Amino acid sequence: MANKHGDFIWYELLTTQADAACAFYSSLLGWVSNDSGQAGMDYRILTMAGEGVGGLMAITPEMSAGGARPVWLGYIGVDDVDASAASILAAGGAEHMPAVDVPGVGRMAMLADPQGVPFYIMKGASDETSHAFAADRPRLGHCAWNELVTTDQSAALSFYAGQFGWCKDGEMAMGAMGKYEFLRHGSVIGAIMTKPPEQPTPNWNFYFRVPDISAAATRIKAGGGQILNGPHEVPGGDWTINGLDPQGAAFALVGQKS
Repeated sequence: MANKHGDFIWYELLTTQADAACAFYSSLLGWVSNDSGQAGMDYRILTMAGEGVGGLMAITPEMSAGGARPVWLGYIGVDDVDASAASILAAGGAEHMPAVDVPGVGRMAMLADPQGVPFYIMKGASDETSHAFAADRPRLGHCAWNELVTTDQSAALSFYAGQFGWCKDGEMAMGAMGKYEFLRHGSVIGAIMTKPPEQPTPNWNFYFRVPDISAAATRIKAGGGQILNGPHEVPGGDWTINGLDPQGAAFALVGQKS
């Protein structure tokens, strides 16, 4: 069955050093990278056990001049890209890249929510189900959790609910940091939290699953990355790490601890 409107269907790393980033994430997550074959751009497909989990795009000088920086972005599947883009703009969002067709891939646009957090919307050319986000079961190397860190939690929840049909599915108190509100879209897909003062900008955090969080911490340091937080235990027995890759893109991991 194809993904439904509002599902996370893909993840993409924008980076300044494509080869170095591929080597870092290959060591960390076991991903294999292959050229996408898209003419005129350095875009690589990241796979785990032969299944696509995301893409990697080299930031061009033109993109850098326009303010692009290393970052992980998520793709949300929609039924109609143009209609969704218009609805998002009407709801206070912003457009970073107008809708475009990519032959053999689909139609997509890059937008931002009213709090300034960027994301893609996309209608794929194929009806094949994406498991880039492992909504059905834990899958190593796939995204396991989508976490929005925002400046206005209530407004963000209302925005994403209105655009993509997400709903709140409980909450967890985090003391002075407020509430950690869980998101459901058929299954639980992630959560929303308020941006802490020390974090410079709101963003999406995507947690990729590793088999051993302790081994992953060692690989992060060996590969030239930084650990910002963790490993921390989370409800359910998993452990998480938030870090920066060697090019400065924020990433997150989740997994068991040996």
